Amino acid sequence: MLLGQYDGKLGEKNRIIFPKRLRDELGERLIITYGYEKSLIIVSEEGWRSLLEGTEGRPFIHSEAREVQRFLLGGASFLELDSKGRFIIPAYLRAFAKIENEIIFLGLSRYVEIWASKAWEDYRLNLEKNIDTISNRLIKGAGKENE
Repeated sequence: MLLGQYDGKLGEKNRIIFPKRLRDELGERLIITYGYEKSLIIVSEEGWRSLLEGTEGRPFIHSEAREVQRFLLGGASFLELDSKGRFIIPAYLRAFAKIENEIIFLGLSRYVEIWASKAWEDYRLNLEKNIDTISNRLIKGAGKENE
């Protein structure tokens, strides 16, 4: 299972070292794409379908399913790790996530998020303030699904 927080840095030639612990879990064949809240998402090729949960099998006429697929699939790129576990984030994804130098990798069970360090710090502080409210909304929402 992917978990934890790891620091990273954009190096020369825009290369980033993918943390070994995450690489050991995900493997060498990876896909990167747009994420939510201005993050990026990395998944293994085998785990790709898990990102599309809720959209697959929906009729083509459902605009929400098409839009989520456009966002995730249309923004996706295969990652090639070199012998040292380094990769290059495509320029359009770096711009989307506002990655300039320092980054944070977050292991989140089935996938990894990448954040610009400052963006993650701001988001995390807000999350800490609101986690009780968020948790309560989640619990209430889960109860409705079981009705």
